[in-house]
Amino acid sequence: MTGFTVALVLVVATAGLLRWRRPAWYWLTFGVTLAALRVLVRYGSVMDACGLTVPPSRWRLALARMTNRPVPESRPPRILRLRPTRTGLVLRLKLRPGQDAFDIAAASDRMRHSFSMYGVTCRELRSGVVEVRTTGYDVLKRVQMPAKVDVRPMRVPVALREDGSVHYRDYRAIPHALTLGATESGKSVYQRNLVAGLAAMDVALVGIDCKQGVELFPLARRFSALADNPDTAAELLDALVARMEDVYQLIRAEQRITSAIPDEEIAADIWDLPDHLRPTPVVVLVDEVAELALSTKKNDPRRDRIIKALVRLAQLGRAAGIYLEICGQRFGSELGDGITMLRAQLTGRTAHRVNDEASAKMAFGDISPDAVLAAIQIPAEMRGIAIAGDSTGGWHRIRAPHTSLRQAVNICNRHARRTPDLPELAPFRPELTGTSGTPAALSKTAPAAV
Repeated sequence: MTGFTVALVLVVATAGLLRWRRPAWYWLTFGVTLAALRVLVRYGSVMDACGLTVPPSRWRLALARMTNRPVPESRPPRILRLRPTRTGLVLRLKLRPGQDAFDIAAASDRMRHSFSMYGVTCRELRSGVVEVRTTGYDVLKRVQMPAKVDVRPMRVPVALREDGSVHYRDYRAIPHALTLGATESGKSVYQRNLVAGLAAMDVALVGIDCKQGVELFPLARRFSALADNPDTAAELLDALVARMEDVYQLIRAEQRITSAIPDEEIAADIWDLPDHLRPTPVVVLVDEVAELALSTKKNDPRRDRIIKALVRLAQLGRAAGIYLEICGQRFGSELGDGITMLRAQLTGRTAHRVNDEASAKMAFGDISPDAVLAAIQIPAEMRGIAIAGDSTGGWHRIRAPHTSLRQAVNICNRHARRTPDLPELAPFRPELTGTSGTPAALSKTAPAAV
């Protein structure tokens, strides 16, 4: 009996230590089993307390009266599947007649307390079927990306969602995106993860960093073009517009619209072209858009030229394989004419910690009021926490894993051979040397950097 007591104490102490220091390990060893039992045992009573049960149908009541049996109880949604994951449990529920997915979502916070879980989120899979994802611990406190992720062309895993799933930046689904965040909010780390994920793909990276290139120049070996001042940025954007027009001419020449060609072979963008003819897709990263839009002059031709080019790329660049990733601290009408038109074309929205509610409304005011409220509630000590949404109104709380500048530089250098040499962007290709003692020019008008 003494040996059993000692073993039990050791197990309890180990579980408590793991739960304190390594919550992910605790969940995989002890937590998942205890949580599954807790959910299965409490499920009926919790659903009844949350008002998620329906009274028995008329035929069941009639059958009970005919057979002289007790009146049947109200029934909760039926569990179709209970699946454990590395961060929580996933329940697939079949709704009863008269129930709605909104009812499950409205009771998610009450289910979180009743099942003793850290978080509960719901989404509708199809008519009558709802998926309830629970997390057993705070997965955003110490982000650990899963070993296996679903990587596809132009689809980059950049962060982890609060429900434990991976947040992807899919350029073919959401071509253009806006990322907002105050200073020291984690915006740069998010951008590094994005560049590191794109570095391993067959894609051309174009950077515009008007802070003298301090953010993007260390990653220059993987960039096909870089600009570190508004003058160079204007010329670079004009070159991208010219490339877009040339790609459209190529698509037009290869459309092959005849009665003998099947519909699926008609080319409407670069992804419909054969592999040997498909141009290299281009991702344009603008580090601080305010440096391009703000001007000391009332009517600045250079500023108007830049904004016009960005709007054209946002409106027409998707089919030509040109995608925009625009970052900034604020993105409102105070930046001048054309900004709201540009923002309307940026489907993806990501907001890190912001300093005021107006900044959150710039990102989500036209999408979801709930996302605005979530964005302004991000604590200052939780760097990297962000709200990601799109034009459909859906949003998630995410956090990118911490990637140091050295790690991002190593990844870009490792994949430097993948950097495509595009003739239109050749004048803006950063000139790099193999030794750190020799000055390296960032772009054709940039000062030398050591």
